[in-house]
Amino acid sequence: MSDCSTSSDCSCATAPSTVYGFDARGVARRFRHAAIFGALDSLLPGETMRFLNDHDPLPLLAQLREYFGSRLDIAYVARDPGAIVIDFTIAH
Repeated sequence: MSDCSTSSDCSCATAPSTVYGFDARGVARRFRHAAIFGALDSLLPGETMRFLNDHDPLPLLAQLREYFGSRLDIAYVARDPGAIVIDFTIAH
C-alpha cells in the first residue's frame, strides 16, 4: 500500500488541469456560439478552455449555465474593456 505523503508518484495527487485557448475574436459572429459550445463539449473533466473575447458575453454565459449546469465552472481572469478573458473548466 502506498502512502501519499511519501510517494512522488501517488495516484491520488491532483494533476494540474490542461488549459486550451479559444480566441473568439477570430471567429465570425454568426458561428461563435456554436464553436464555443462545440469546444466545451469536447473538453474532458478537469480541462479548461481559456476564452478571449472583445466584449463581456453575458447572454452566452446564461446559455452555458443552462446547458452545462454545475458541470461547468466559469471564472473571469480579466474583465477589461475590449479584452475579456474567462476560464471555463469542466468539473470532475
